[in-house]
Amino acid sequence: MAFFTNQAQLTYAGGTVNSNVVVGEVTEVLAITKNALSGEYTSGETVTYAVNLINSGDAALTDLTITDNLGEYAFGTETRVPLTLVDGAVQVYANGVLQPAPTVTAGPPLVISDITVPANGNATVLYQAVANEFAPPAGSIVNQVTVSGTITSLSATETIVADTAAQLSITKSVSPVPVTENGRLTYTFLIQNTGGATEATDNIVLTDTFDPILTDIAVLYNGTATTDYTYDETTGVFSSAPQTITVPAATYTQDPVTGAWTVVPGTALLTVTGTV
Repeated sequence: MAFFTNQAQLTYAGGTVNSNVVVGEVTEVLAITKNALSGEYTSGETVTYAVNLINSGDAALTDLTITDNLGEYAFGTETRVPLTLVDGAVQVYANGVLQPAPTVTAGPPLVISDITVPANGNATVLYQAVANEFAPPAGSIVNQVTVSGTITSLSATETIVADTAAQLSITKSVSPVPVTENGRLTYTFLIQNTGGATEATDNIVLTDTFDPILTDIAVLYNGTATTDYTYDETTGVFSSAPQTITVPAATYTQDPVTGAWTVVPGTALLTVTGTV
């Protein structure tokens, strides 16, 4: 919206007199908002954005263009872009009805053209982008969208923050392969955390049912012998005890030349050796 003032002047034989000052307001016909369907992201995750255009005028607004900087930020004397558009992921709805595919330039910046907002109606533009290697794993992404064309340019921003909760994965391996009958077999469990928080020990329990059943087992946790587990040699069911496994938070480094982020997972290692 914009305010304006105006004053009249009256000239006559006896002199000049000014009127009072009137104040008026001009409101924009078009309004714009931008929202992410989720307020958090992790590296490699797809983020869905919705740009809403509301036309309060009595005439349709045509030939509009949306430009999104995809979260561009300064990196030294250059810039980096933390979001990559998902190919074919742009959809436009007018008053809730899916429209023909618009003209899209993936960028950066992302440019979506040929948008029409009906009179006294709305248009919603949906698109998806992936948090790429330039997305800060412990920071945020702030991106701006601008609509331009047959109207005064309008902008909106949206901020999403990195999900710093623990993100665990587990990999199991066996050796030797093959193993001789009555030989010793070792299972190795590698637990990795790519998140920014250490996973609390009381939340982690590792269970497995060994088949074939192992006997005379020995267990190492991070290379040190431990008895913090239960094992049933009748069923082959193994379970680590609560309060025993801790997986440290990941560490993050940004390449000073390329700007790409590298994630070094925090790890915990459990090995179980037994006789087949």
